Order: sequence, then structure tokens, then C-alpha cells
Amino acid sequence: MKQQIAIGVDVGGSHISCAAFNLNEKSYLPETFAESDLDNHGPADEIIAVWSKTIACSIEAVGLENLSGIGFAMPGPFNYEKGIPLFSGENNKYENIYGLDVPAALRKSLNLPADFPIRFINDATAFAIGEDWIGKASGSKRSLSITLGTGFGSAFLKDSLPVTSGDEVPDQGCIWHLPFQDGIADDYFSTRGLVNRYQQQTGKQVAGVKEIAMAAPNDLGAKELFNDFGKQLVELLHPWLRDFQVEVLVIGGNIANAFEWFKPALEAALEQKNCSLRVEISSLKETAAIIGSARLSEPDFWKRVASCLREM
Repeated sequence: MKQQIAIGVDVGGSHISCAAFNLNEKSYLPETFAESDLDNHGPADEIIAVWSKTIACSIEAVGLENLSGIGFAMPGPFNYEKGIPLFSGENNKYENIYGLDVPAALRKSLNLPADFPIRFINDATAFAIGEDWIGKASGSKRSLSITLGTGFGSAFLKDSLPVTSGDEVPDQGCIWHLPFQDGIADDYFSTRGLVNRYQQQTGKQVAGVKEIAMAAPNDLGAKELFNDFGKQLVELLHPWLRDFQVEVLVIGGNIANAFEWFKPALEAALEQKNCSLRVEISSLKETAAIIGSARLSEPDFWKRVASCLREM
């Protein structure tokens, strides 16, 4: 087992989760999972302490001697090449670790060797890499993976590597910022977008999409909302599904749990656009980003993907 194990870390706005992954066997090790809540407005030393404490639990479960590296799935803005956060006050999170050398801070806190690999990649890209490696996009040459929830994450992969520039993909390989209706895609295809439109259409206030989905069997407003969601999602994605020649679209995030309600409209809209591809719902779910970030410790993959980081 020596040095066949990597730890993948998923950093969210209010929590951190991690687990180990056997790179040779391509197997996720659920017994190594650890998670902690944190205050993302806290001081840098407090944030590093929570991250370290959580990662240490997974390290203890597999043994440091078996560990080949640690990979992070991180939201942006972030310098993924150097491991330096670029969060400013306008991001409303992690502003106190702006400019911090995270790898150095973690190596010191975890008592790791100075050359121990700690690597970083965008969280939506990590999700896509996980899906491409052992998930629903496995075996495809060109995929688009999206996460629909608090925000709109996306990553285009060609031959297992992220594509972030060129005519085939939007600017930065991201969809969230694309203009859509009266705002941008992130406004419309997110939890807040669905919740706000549901209130506007029905006058009912709900906390999240789960409540709208539960109401859908007997609520015409909820059904119409999901039908619109599926149709409009195709309107947004179709030019890029076509230009990138996407073979499989993988959908994750909390809104994916309501897929049964927007699936018919989405499939009908794809057919109307003569767009033939597979649409899959992630079965890896929250573990996809952990698995994708753990793959950064696989030497051959790291050689291929490292040059993509500067464009993220």
C-alpha cells in the first residue's frame, strides 16, 4: 500500500471535508472521511487549524507513510499553481487568508516534510475530474459536468483535462458568468433563483429547492417552475454542448436531487435542438470533488494537468 494513498479535500464556504483514496485501485475509502464546520471570516491561524485538524484525521486513518500527497478542491479566486488564496472582501469569505502560502502553513501545522505534495484545483473542475475518472463521465473523451446549488459550477473536460480557453468553451471554461435573461446564469440556475421565482409565481416562501420538489406532485406552480428550469438550461447550454461536441452532461449539486421534475422538459428541449448526448446525474455526489482533487497526487495525471492551473 506504500504511497498509493492520496487525500482529497473539499473546501466549502462553511465547512471542510476530506477522505483518502487508493490511486492504484481507484477506490474511495469511506472510513477515512472527516468533516468540520468553520467560520470562513475567522483569522487565518484559526482556519488553518481547523483544516489541519480535519486532514489529520484522514492521515491517521491511513498512515503518513502510505500517503503520496494531498489535493484540494478550492473555490476561486485562487492561485492554483502556488496555493495562494485571492479572496477579497467582495467574495464575503476567507478574506483573512488572502495572500497566504497555504501549502507552507499546512506543512508546518501538520508537521509534514518541506517537499510533501499539497496541490490545488478549482472545486468545480475537481468534481468533473472525479466524474471523468470513476463516475458517470468515465470513458468519454469530451464531457461537461455542472453543479447546481448555491452557485453554478462547471467544467469542460477533453481527454480528462480541463479546457478553459478557445472557441469551443466560454471564457475561462465557466458558465456561471454568462448573461442570461435579466442577469447571469448563476442568478437563474441556482437555489436562490428557483426559490425567488417560486415565491414570485405562487406567493409562497420556501427555504430551498427540496421543498419545491416535495410540493411538485400537487403544485402546478412548482411543476411549471421545473419545466421552465429544464427548458432554459438547454437554452443556456446548447451552444456550448454543440461547439465542444459534448458526449455526456453530468449534473450534480443539490438541485440534481429534483432532476425527475425537470428531466422531461430538458430532454424534450435537447431533442428539439437535435442535440444527442447522454445526460447523467452524479452518483458520486459530494465525493466527486474529493476524488478529483485526490487525483492530483497521481504522478502521470499531475504532469498533464499542472499546466492547466494557470488559466483557472
